Amino acid sequence: MRWPLVFGILALSASAADKPSTGFLDRVYKDPDGAESKYVVFVPHGYDGKKEYPVILFLHGSGQVGTDGKGPVGGMLAKAIRDREKTFAFVPVFPQSQFGSWQAETKDGRRAVAILDEVLNTYKVDAKRVYMTGPSMGGEGTWSLAAAHPRRWAAIVPLCGGGDPKVAAKIKDIPCWCFHGDADRMIEPRLSREMIRAMKKAGGQPLYHEYPGVGHNCWDRAYATADLYEWLLEQRLK
Repeated sequence: MRWPLVFGILALSASAADKPSTGFLDRVYKDPDGAESKYVVFVPHGYDGKKEYPVILFLHGSGQVGTDGKGPVGGMLAKAIRDREKTFAFVPVFPQSQFGSWQAETKDGRRAVAILDEVLNTYKVDAKRVYMTGPSMGGEGTWSLAAAHPRRWAAIVPLCGGGDPKVAAKIKDIPCWCFHGDADRMIEPRLSREMIRAMKKAGGQPLYHEYPGVGHNCWDRAYATADLYEWLLEQRLK
């Protein structure tokens, strides 16, 4: 008489084991030489391995350089996710720079793309809705990686970081929403203005928002903007 109960417990245990892990998950990337790099991926709480989710590659600023894997999720985009964690419907990827640059030609830049590819191959995601964002050093990296891989991104959101206006023709067709504070004394807002102006001159239609009286930290406001995520969801590779 006790067998049905035992089988029921086993079935429940198997069902729980099959449920994908969600939330902020620690992962380790191994490069072709065997070197390991810690990173974090956020898996939405509603993830079941069936529905496709859009992806965000997040490139942190210079203050989070290191190897612990935790720096990139101490604030910024991660903070905005925690404020709406139960409903956040993206799979953000948080690599960590070890050498202080996200430029496309650097080891950090190449590793970030490799980690993104690992996540794309691991989770049920929408390859036509892959976005990239980052503040400061991460904003500079966003401009650089966008130009290096212009066909990969459904949209980019560079924050308070300058780029090279000469690459505007390469990225003019990527939907872009750029943010900067007009009182930024660390990275002058004119650098973002120059990128936006160059994209428009090349035929693009980027969005630009400059916060009056705001210094270098424009990311808390930008990532708290609900319209930003609604706009991202509307962007898809053609």
